[in-house]
Amino acid sequence: MKKTFNLFMAFTLLVVISSCKDKANEANTSDAEAAAVSESNSQKYAVNTSESVIEWKGFKPTGTHNGKLMLDNGIFQTSDGKLQSGTFLIDMNSITVEDLEAGNGKEDLEAHLKGTVEGKQDHFFDTAKFPTAAFEITGTESMAAGKTTLSGNLTVKGQKHNISFPVTITNSGDDMLIESEPFTIDRTKWNVNYGSKSIFDNLGDKFINDDIELKISIKAKKA
Repeated sequence: MKKTFNLFMAFTLLVVISSCKDKANEANTSDAEAAAVSESNSQKYAVNTSESVIEWKGFKPTGTHNGKLMLDNGIFQTSDGKLQSGTFLIDMNSITVEDLEAGNGKEDLEAHLKGTVEGKQDHFFDTAKFPTAAFEITGTESMAAGKTTLSGNLTVKGQKHNISFPVTITNSGDDMLIESEPFTIDRTKWNVNYGSKSIFDNLGDKFINDDIELKISIKAKKA
């Protein structure tokens, strides 16, 4: 019996360690700040929405779901080749689920996330009421290994909070690419509360983790 218990504890510890190892870093989240302002002679870049994407991943005890979001529009401004300010809008109606097949739960989950299911409009993103989310840059800071800490106000469902996360900014001719590694945010700070153990009691194993993992890849071209 003792041997069985020790094996169980070792397995549990292994799962915990593996989960921590695989978990992306959480973005630093704080109150909204004033948007960054560019110099009058700054260079503008327009976001290429067809080649820009935000990948997302959600977690629950029985597994994960993942998908994509597309951008609606966006403008960045640089000075001496360095990103200074900018904004982009996220088309929340573009949300897709990539890990399920059509006819096998894909459409149902996408409808639930968008809030197009009667009686479930506010479970997740309620896109009829909040069709876009927004990000406005509040600051940048150079890091080691060519990375930049990008800070900005993220607005989702009418809730605005500042988040900071590392990105790599690559300039090539008239093109600019902004890429992040996967990072997480606490969805409940933006009123996305469905299935959250920190909001609702007695969920058992029917909960959904508060953390949402995001990864951005945004291409822009000199305007």
